[in-house]
Amino acid sequence: MSQKTPTQKDAYTMVLDAIDMGEYKPGDRLVESDLAEKLGMSRTPIREALQRLETQSLLARDGRSLIVASLDHSQMAELYVVRAELEGLAARLAARHATEEEVRVLRDMVEEDAALRSNPTALARANRRFHKQIHLASHNRYLVQQLDLVHRSMALMATTSLAAEGRGDKALEEHDAIVRAIEARDEEAACEALKAHISVAFVTRLKHDNKLD
Repeated sequence: MSQKTPTQKDAYTMVLDAIDMGEYKPGDRLVESDLAEKLGMSRTPIREALQRLETQSLLARDGRSLIVASLDHSQMAELYVVRAELEGLAARLAARHATEEEVRVLRDMVEEDAALRSNPTALARANRRFHKQIHLASHNRYLVQQLDLVHRSMALMATTSLAAEGRGDKALEEHDAIVRAIEARDEEAACEALKAHISVAFVTRLKHDNKLD
């Protein structure tokens, strides 16, 4: 077995993370040679990583070039519908299956993230960690896999809803309500609180994006 597989995985993960963190935004062109130089690896794993991302619809063709894909209004609406249902299920299962330690981590996240309310970029990263922790606390590997796919597609949105004025404070309140329901082992309340959180985020994004147009 060659050492090729981990290198490919690293290239894929590095490019995916760069898209997820907004280093490359929808419409940005990804050049194989530039990425190889930037990431310090040969062009072969970069090429294979880009092909994989194109297969997953995270990259799109623009002539002969590959660019970071973007979501139109219908795609975004469809994504939020799926996300709300899957995230709601994750919260429901977390209320049922999360260990006391996992619940404590969620509570600590809510308390610590309050310090980031004035920094939308840092809060967006913390928000992803919070949701990922709920996914893991569901103790359902298949649900986690599907949510990973959804969250990859979320990276194709050029802005974060947390950039909207006042959204950070409201999102933290919503996170607190989700965790309180999980702490109480109230499956229905946890599910509804998380679905409501996603719904508000979607409305906020629509309003914010309309202002940018």
